[in-house]
Amino acid sequence: MSELFRDYSEAAARSGAYDEMFAPGTIARKSYGQVDGALRELSLADVSARAESMARTFLDRGVTFDYAGEERPFPLDIVPRVIPADEWDVLERGVKQRVRALEAFLDDVYGRMAVVADGVVPRALVTTSAHFHRAVHGFEPAGGVRVHVSGIDVVRDAAGTFRVLEDNVRVPSGVSYVLENRRAMAKGLPEAFGQQHIRPVEEYPRRLLSALRKTAPSGVDDPTVVVLTPGVFNSAYFEHTLLAGLMGVELVEGRDLICRGNRVYMRTTAGEQRVDVIYKRIDDEFLDPLQFRSDSMLGCPGLVNAARAGGVTIANAVGNGVADDKLVYSYVPDLIRYYLHEEPVIANVETFRLEEKEAREQVLDRLEELVVKPVDGSGGKGLVIGPDASRDELDALRKRVLSDPRGWIAQPVLQLSTVPTLSGDRFGPRHVDLRPFAVNDGDDVWVLPGGLTRVALKEGSLIVNSSQGGGSKDTWVLSDSPQLPAVELPRSSITVREQVSVWPVESNWRDRQSDQQQ
Repeated sequence: MSELFRDYSEAAARSGAYDEMFAPGTIARKSYGQVDGALRELSLADVSARAESMARTFLDRGVTFDYAGEERPFPLDIVPRVIPADEWDVLERGVKQRVRALEAFLDDVYGRMAVVADGVVPRALVTTSAHFHRAVHGFEPAGGVRVHVSGIDVVRDAAGTFRVLEDNVRVPSGVSYVLENRRAMAKGLPEAFGQQHIRPVEEYPRRLLSALRKTAPSGVDDPTVVVLTPGVFNSAYFEHTLLAGLMGVELVEGRDLICRGNRVYMRTTAGEQRVDVIYKRIDDEFLDPLQFRSDSMLGCPGLVNAARAGGVTIANAVGNGVADDKLVYSYVPDLIRYYLHEEPVIANVETFRLEEKEAREQVLDRLEELVVKPVDGSGGKGLVIGPDASRDELDALRKRVLSDPRGWIAQPVLQLSTVPTLSGDRFGPRHVDLRPFAVNDGDDVWVLPGGLTRVALKEGSLIVNSSQGGGSKDTWVLSDSPQLPAVELPRSSITVREQVSVWPVESNWRDRQSDQQQ
């Protein structure tokens, strides 16, 4: 074993987690054979030089994020996460199943509410969700799709079994890191990359554009697609610009759009141009000041009415946040059975609904053993890990739970699986999760092979979010075949339209609330 893995097996045994690269001991699993062989040949100086080179590349390309007020290159570890073809098949089927069920659920709760009438979920579960928007109740989106893009977070437990941790069907982010990680890792560890059949990720922008165009309002032969961003001060602005560029569509802000006669237009140097599909990267509450927050300067007045009238497709649909609610998450296995008549391919993590008296009493008796999460939290904000919390923190949490039981869920502390990660002068086991991204065009759900693997960079930490100091890994999905079938997409979906300059409108950018949005 290389000196870089000195003491690794002891550290892995202490963590008690399932290690994805090594079986108990120091024998690499079959899927990691090429990676293990390549790393054995490298010295610490080699690995450090490659890591520094990848970080410089990210900084040069603007692949950065804001951490504690400082702009940093997004941390990418040199050891990839490798997923064998058979394991990916299970994940892919599970993600597709979940997206189909959530699509059916959203269509139902903004329509007939049969799921409530049939007693599968209580009405209050839906109506008390902070992101259930009555402004869009009763309308069917143009193109018939609500969940165009989703990110389903999955983890592996101590036994190595995949479980769904949460659903993201509102404004899922992070796919830009998947694309940039692959570009960097092809050069960072070419010895292993070139020796395996790794499924590509570069197809994502074309798949996304095809789905967006396919779900445009009826009667539009050559739909115009735009990406709606909060602006340059948003933490995900790099992703917005990257996806717009790769799809060959315009990147716009709310001030660039105008609604008239239930149609949407963008101001350009060539005059107003109709917009048929808006891929929004803004939370619903800031999208339309006529329907939601009247003080929002990020959206455009009239967008919701235009969508209700079928004049524009908004992706993802307004109101999807109810399916991101972590209390709704606890019902998704039942939703799969109800809508699809199938058993869940991937199980949930065991979850306690704190609005239920018996569960609440049980959880409050063992707060120090559990993870307690706000149902509308994101980015790891607001969650409390019982074993790591002080007595004062647990007492404060107890009061918050008792004052708003609907606002919290609890789960056991999972020892997320680990993958070797460079730390100082050697590799150590670090906990990871995975966010596979899926694109839904109404006829098919396509899952990007791999997804974003996030890694907790501190030893023992279970917080993988970049906003909390986490990093990422390139995710390699192995293929049994060296030749993957060619991707056939409608010709119109991959045509890069002539770019038009969006008309600049003066405003005070720092007053535009950009740092509040996705």
